[in-house]
Amino acid sequence: MAEATMADTLLDVDGIETCYGLSQVLFGLSLSIKPGEMVSLMGRNGMGKTTTIRSIMGLTPARSGAIRFAGTDVRQLPSYRIAKLGIGLVPEGRQIFPNLTVRENLVAAAADRFGSANPWTLAAIYVLFPRLAERAANMGNQLSGGEQQMLAIGRALMTNPKLLILDEATEGLAPLIREEIWNCLSLLKSRGQSILVVDKNVDHLARICDRHFIIERGKTVWSGTSDQLMAEPDLQHKYLGI
Repeated sequence: MAEATMADTLLDVDGIETCYGLSQVLFGLSLSIKPGEMVSLMGRNGMGKTTTIRSIMGLTPARSGAIRFAGTDVRQLPSYRIAKLGIGLVPEGRQIFPNLTVRENLVAAAADRFGSANPWTLAAIYVLFPRLAERAANMGNQLSGGEQQMLAIGRALMTNPKLLILDEATEGLAPLIREEIWNCLSLLKSRGQSILVVDKNVDHLARICDRHFIIERGKTVWSGTSDQLMAEPDLQHKYLGI
């Protein structure tokens, strides 16, 4: 039974503890994602959401616990090897290459390591985000915040990842751009893309995510479906400050 469960799990984070120097941030945090599933990670600022993502990616390695991705134990692997296993990251703050053009940003890390049946290509990204096609020759630092977020998502998709991770997917974006990003995520989910998303918009997350994990002071304090989340408004007040 355990073997079947593992086979059905794309990402399994089990009881990780992560520190910055002497300051511990994660205290036995756990979460999981199945293939084709869209999962949210929620919590107030400073509760460990970004540290969780950094731990998964090997940027701030967890000192204990287990992180398994696509059947491989990745907790002690370097970040570049974790990425090559099929994780595409859209980091907080976007972190696009400012001195490369839009097109150069997109092709810089392009790969199809797993022989996707319908791989993401430059043309496909331009269909997904027509604005990037219009700005293809512009430098990264000439783009608006919304365009930079589209570029960051496009850059991650160009690696044709098994799992797409977005840290603060719509933070600081204009309302119309936020809607465009949510529509994009809905489309990706409909294509079977596995997604882990950090965001503060509970209504949008509840509408498109399959499951949710809420963390408080570096621990998973609740997990459940969208229906369960919306049925517990007290939970949102307690842990999300809504």
